[in-house]
Amino acid sequence: MNDIAGLPARRAALKMCDAVLRRGETLDQAAGGAMQHLRVFADRALARAIASEVLRWLVDIDELIDSVTRNRLADDAKPRAVLRLMLAQWLRLETPPHAVIATGLPLLEGGPRRLAHGVFSTLVKGAVALPAAPTLPDAVMMRLGDRAQDIAAAIVVPPPLDLVLRDAAKTAEWAEKLGGISLMPGHVRLPRGTAVENLAGFEEGAWWVQDLAASIPARLLGEGEGRRALDLCSAPGGKTLQLAAAGWQVTSLDSHPRRLERVRANLARTGLSAAVIEADALEWHPTAPFDAILLDAPCTATGTCRRHPDVLHRIGQRHIAEMAELQEALLTRAVGWLKPGGRLVYAVCSLEEAEGEVQARACLLSIDPIRAEELPAGIAPTPEGWLRTEPGQLAESGGLDGFFVARFRAA
Repeated sequence: MNDIAGLPARRAALKMCDAVLRRGETLDQAAGGAMQHLRVFADRALARAIASEVLRWLVDIDELIDSVTRNRLADDAKPRAVLRLMLAQWLRLETPPHAVIATGLPLLEGGPRRLAHGVFSTLVKGAVALPAAPTLPDAVMMRLGDRAQDIAAAIVVPPPLDLVLRDAAKTAEWAEKLGGISLMPGHVRLPRGTAVENLAGFEEGAWWVQDLAASIPARLLGEGEGRRALDLCSAPGGKTLQLAAAGWQVTSLDSHPRRLERVRANLARTGLSAAVIEADALEWHPTAPFDAILLDAPCTATGTCRRHPDVLHRIGQRHIAEMAELQEALLTRAVGWLKPGGRLVYAVCSLEEAEGEVQARACLLSIDPIRAEELPAGIAPTPEGWLRTEPGQLAESGGLDGFFVARFRAA
């Protein structure tokens, strides 16, 4: 059956969606097992694209399915799962209906193919369409409140590719060489779908991939001038690279050995240096205090919903509460590792106030207000001197991830 062209990619997409929706895995985790037999890059990219579009538009796709079925299919029924894939391909990836049917119905081997074929054909004949923006799950809508509409509009398409340059002085040069745009010094943005390894500057480590919003926290610590900085929870290492490039003597700490391998690989590729330590930040103790600490804390990552739509369906109040508890513990420890007058930047790629504003209000350090001139044009700090980015901001140039960032200074 796998000799049908394109079927293995669809089968992998089906497995990924199942892993996310039934087992609560991240899309990245699910992809590892589901795509292990896909050897061709195009097949892997297609599987990921199908799964992502299903998860991005799940509420609306399910509504279409329910609109033409007499008896509602169970949420975990395989015909519903396959129909989700079929509709995502037709309505979002513009796959012709005959090709959708040819690669979709075989996924229901031994199952109700006639049902799936009938539902899909009815929707095609009815020339149905998805709304202009995805409908977010009810729980997400309730948490985001008035922010939900703008965030939904921002996740219609996956984000562009952002690069951070090792040498910010060469921003104009690299933007021209790569055919991109720059939204602030040291940043270049390229269209999505760009093959990173084939770009000029990759081999010599002139840049690394990092969302524009994710690059802001490290920038807020300024130039290092040889002083000591701790990048806490550092993997996969983009912020470590930024700090090293800015002249800091960096200690890069994380508890995940495989993720630290990426930090070391990126340091080697870029020619930058840092002391890489594998340790649990809740148990580790530094030998001396630091001039600066960057705590990009573990979080629910709901701010990355443009590229990781699985977070719309996996994350609930329990996850948010667990992350908030961990963030509070990490922030409390980090405060005690600063030199007098030292700076601490706290950041999370989360849209949840419990992980952002609530943590900042509880911090015992004095706020060191973020200034507008430190941020990309069109982004402004909050009245409290914090930063809250939303996926709907800078929409005309491709948007950015949702982040919360606060900067503090020790007495």
